[in-house]
Amino acid sequence: MSKLPDFEGLAMFAKVVEERSFAGAARAMGVSVATVSRAVGRLEERLGGRLFNRTSRRLALTDFGHSLAERAMRLYDEAEAAENAARELSSRPRGLIRLAVPMSFGLRWVAPLLPDFFRLYPEISIDLHLSDATVDLVGEGFDAALRIAVLPDSSLVARRLCPVAPVVLAAPAYIARHGLPRHPRDLKDHHCLGYAYRRRQDIWHFTNGAGEEESVTPSGPLRVTNADALVPMLLEGLAIAELPEFMAAEHLADGRLTAILTDWSLPKGGLYFVTPSARTRPAKVGVLADFLVGRLSEPAWRRSVGLGKD
Repeated sequence: MSKLPDFEGLAMFAKVVEERSFAGAARAMGVSVATVSRAVGRLEERLGGRLFNRTSRRLALTDFGHSLAERAMRLYDEAEAAENAARELSSRPRGLIRLAVPMSFGLRWVAPLLPDFFRLYPEISIDLHLSDATVDLVGEGFDAALRIAVLPDSSLVARRLCPVAPVVLAAPAYIARHGLPRHPRDLKDHHCLGYAYRRRQDIWHFTNGAGEEESVTPSGPLRVTNADALVPMLLEGLAIAELPEFMAAEHLADGRLTAILTDWSLPKGGLYFVTPSARTRPAKVGVLADFLVGRLSEPAWRRSVGLGKD
């Protein structure tokens, strides 16, 4: 015998008691009369006693059935209440969201949006994890993440918000001192700063409009796990580096940095809202996704200094 109670049999027995017929219980639960009859018969066999006296015209509880009916109906009501509460929780935007976001992007573009989000959804709270390392959403228990990448095939569900292009930059003082690289291969004679969390090996893969390709391995005195750490070296005119356009835009706009090798491009990624599953995504995660899509599909950096071209 199974160690678990026959919950289905108890529920159908309770419904027959409530509806006073097998046919009424079947209609109420959306199943066949035969399904209800089998479930009650299985329960009688399991418990070792008859629950109903049945004739062609009348259905009545036995004394044994009376002894079980109240508890079975209470169990059914509590299970129904539990389901309704869970359904309301999953359909109503409330509760904690664990959200992983790249650090520089999160500080610049996500954190400033949160006051508006919390005003719209006061019953939601967010545990914001800021790191450039790629987290395991399922293994580490995250509800969602924002990722900036050329997204690989994955079992995760990804919603693209906007493109994000990398920009190769240098300060005017660096160019005046060391000259302007005209071709990616010229970079071998320059200080080029590296980024540790590139999905594959830290190599810059350039292409141009003619279909030419050139790969360069950055070689310089600094390699970092967060792109903000590259900026002081750039602004001081000590090196060349690649920054994502959401960071490059402000420095291009004020003229402190200059985009170089503009006839060439690096692989363009995108900003994605990523979740473990779309089928079981609760309402709280759905409204966060819609909010971020609304605010970040056409962000300010895409409209500045000509970086808005896909």
